[in-house]
Amino acid sequence: MFVADPDKPHESASQTSASYPTLRPRRLRLSSGIRRMVQETTLSPSDFIYPLFVRHGHDVQQPIASMPGQFQRSVDRLPDEIRRIRALNIPAVLLFGIPETKDACGSDNFSTDGIIPNAVRAIKDVAPEMVVISDMCFCEYTSHGHCGIVNTVGDAYYDSNLPEGYLLNDPTLELLGRASVVHAGAGADVIAPSGMIDGMVGALRAALDGSGFQHTAIMSYAAKYASGFYGPFRDAAESPPQFGDRSQYQMDPANAREALKEVALDVAEGADMLIVKPALPYLDIVSAVRRTYPLPLAAYQVSGEFAMLHAAGANGWIDLRRCALESLIGIKRAGADMIVTYFAPDAARWLDSSR
Repeated sequence: MFVADPDKPHESASQTSASYPTLRPRRLRLSSGIRRMVQETTLSPSDFIYPLFVRHGHDVQQPIASMPGQFQRSVDRLPDEIRRIRALNIPAVLLFGIPETKDACGSDNFSTDGIIPNAVRAIKDVAPEMVVISDMCFCEYTSHGHCGIVNTVGDAYYDSNLPEGYLLNDPTLELLGRASVVHAGAGADVIAPSGMIDGMVGALRAALDGSGFQHTAIMSYAAKYASGFYGPFRDAAESPPQFGDRSQYQMDPANAREALKEVALDVAEGADMLIVKPALPYLDIVSAVRRTYPLPLAAYQVSGEFAMLHAAGANGWIDLRRCALESLIGIKRAGADMIVTYFAPDAARWLDSSR
């Protein structure tokens, strides 16, 4: 017989009985219609930013072996790809360039006839409304594979107070500013500095404003970690460092509080939008940045995340479609407003077919 607990006057027999619970959360999971009605987080093609790799040449569409379905494309192959992306209602692309030749200072990146300015113009010709984001870094363009000027004996920038091979911060800022102005002049809507160079947002803002590009936005990779998940990207962008690694400027994966410090600096310098990279191993960082700052926030589902889901799917270990969408909704649930993802076209089609 049920005996009421005097300390719980509202408790009933039905609430305490294992056989007949009054509170049944499963009522709201009974049908697909009810589940859609109470869904807390939604995913849409308008959330996606699609990365594209562009190289010199003609009629080039070269598969990237470690990233199924991804390609390096020549500029003349971009219009068809942009039309496909636009038809899927994906609003933005993020451009990475592979230059014809590389040098110590990555000069193709700030050439008006460089690969990215040509790509931007080609995209804007066919889809003026497409948001074109230029990834602003030098690792793809330098012969050494690092994200700016490195300290080299005999070079004009050599600093004897720093170790040889160290990435020189302030000379790199100067080049980032030059390249940003060139890309904005070609029609890029957004510049996305990704090298984790101290002061990069302030330097780019000054360079852009000083050249009449006050309305060009800056989407800063404010918290970018020295991650092991970038391996396939380095194949795609042909940008592995020729010596050492990038731990001297990208963040230690063990650090969370430091991420908020980095974001605070970029916000103070005038960032319009923020990026956390990678995404899935750093959802705690995405969540913390979302709670702390009101700026639009993107998370980058990087090449290693993409490749391992594909590999597991190809082996029959997971349902690729289900797990890819689950990973994307998890990134959105953590607080990202936008997701940079190689799954963008597939995910847009999957979402459309599920309606």
